[in-house]
Amino acid sequence: MSSSAPSARPKGSGTRGTGVLLRVLNWIEWLGNKLPDPFWLFLMLAAIVLLLSWILSAVGLSAVNPATGETVAVTNLLAPDGLRKMVSESVTNFVEFPPLGLVIVVLLGVAVAEQSGMLSAALRGSVARVGPKWLTFVLALTGITGSIASDAMYVVLIPLGALAFKAAGRSPVVGLIVAFTSVAAGFNASLLPTASDALLGGITTAAAGLIDKSVLVTPVSNYFFTFVSSLVLAAIITLVTEAVLSKRGEALAEDTDTKQQDMGDFNDMRLKPREKRGLRNSGIAFLIMLAIYLALLLIPGSPLRAEDGSILMSPLLLNVGIVIAIVFAVVGWVYGRAAGTMTTAREVPEAMAKGLAGVTPVLVLFFAAAQFTAYFQWSGIGPVLAVYGADFIGSLGLSPVLTFAGIVVIVAVMNLLITSGSAQWTLLAPVMVPMLMLLNVSPEMTQALFRIGDSPTNVISPVSPYFALVLGYLRRYQKEAGVGTLISLVLPVSIAMLVGWFLLFVVWYLLGLPLGPQDL
Repeated sequence: MSSSAPSARPKGSGTRGTGVLLRVLNWIEWLGNKLPDPFWLFLMLAAIVLLLSWILSAVGLSAVNPATGETVAVTNLLAPDGLRKMVSESVTNFVEFPPLGLVIVVLLGVAVAEQSGMLSAALRGSVARVGPKWLTFVLALTGITGSIASDAMYVVLIPLGALAFKAAGRSPVVGLIVAFTSVAAGFNASLLPTASDALLGGITTAAAGLIDKSVLVTPVSNYFFTFVSSLVLAAIITLVTEAVLSKRGEALAEDTDTKQQDMGDFNDMRLKPREKRGLRNSGIAFLIMLAIYLALLLIPGSPLRAEDGSILMSPLLLNVGIVIAIVFAVVGWVYGRAAGTMTTAREVPEAMAKGLAGVTPVLVLFFAAAQFTAYFQWSGIGPVLAVYGADFIGSLGLSPVLTFAGIVVIVAVMNLLITSGSAQWTLLAPVMVPMLMLLNVSPEMTQALFRIGDSPTNVISPVSPYFALVLGYLRRYQKEAGVGTLISLVLPVSIAMLVGWFLLFVVWYLLGLPLGPQDL
């Protein structure tokens, strides 16, 4: 790529050599913009399910479930009984939508930690204290783990990443890209359980119920895998950054006077004494709560173990969402008291209310998604398609690894158009989870495959609102930057993470390693 000044080249020439790629991306952007809002998309899909239930029922489509030996057939939902059921259970569908309660409960706790300033302080502290040698890796790992703070991470970490690199004498453009790719492409991996884990687990549980209603996928069902994945992904981001992106980012930074394109004061990243005190106290509180949790979970005779004494069926694992919420609420409150950001108990519910305000659009989406999910389940289309799909895949004679690769590619491509992970998984899970269950692939493993395909392509989807956000940040340092400029920076990381993460999964699968506590 040329590193000449903007005045010496026509606008957009920084993307030379990417003509075909840009045409493809422009087509994807055009097609993605033609899709309706996800709310209407789910309602349209629900209507399609109703129509298919009528047609497939009329032709008598059925299949034998190999897991139970029972014959499953498609039910006509446009029959009188079906119409009455849709009206009478619409509210119940929404209230009992599996991800709904989990997401709200987890966010209640996370909101306290966020509103008290604990999450921001922890992120700033982890970045500001590291030396230049480890800066890229620590920033990447912080962004990946920071998915705990959900979308807030985009706003917090991306400008901080630029400032951190600039203070270390490196290109702020590279800092932007490292922060963006770690937050977006590593969204489904973390050192700690997140609200996204609860959301995916609820959707997977509902999908698995089409075959076996006793299956329960908890928020920590992929925890062992996601913990290791976060470290591997941070290493991949570091390697690609140092080997590929550094030179490209430095060339871009030379195109403008970065001294005049500041995004804030680097000293703002350094923790104040009260923030350090808050983090110290909240860290102590976390360790105490962790010790209590492990004691209640592991000590024989604990009232919070299962009735038969089992650890895996303990309510502390099966309902880990409430545990996560309590931990975040307590450590957030302890931080707030020590740092002076929360002085009265009444501020805790106020923080929870503020935190939930941002989830309102998700609740609206959940109403439509809940109706679609319920109709799909009532119709019986899912199990029938799963049986036929499993027979088809089985007839191809593909190895499990090739089957897994196909699933990851399908998810990755769909993610270019449907950037909401929960929306996409709500669409795919009712077919993929039962289908692979019939091929002896656990729901937890299918969910892990979805994580791999869903995250890495987040950074190359122009229809994502955060793509535009990062492009705006990038233009503060490189005025001529366009879509192609950003794509040329993030594409190598996206491809490397997709391939590297899948290879990690293959090794994990071949070694028979447990994905989470349920596999022990």
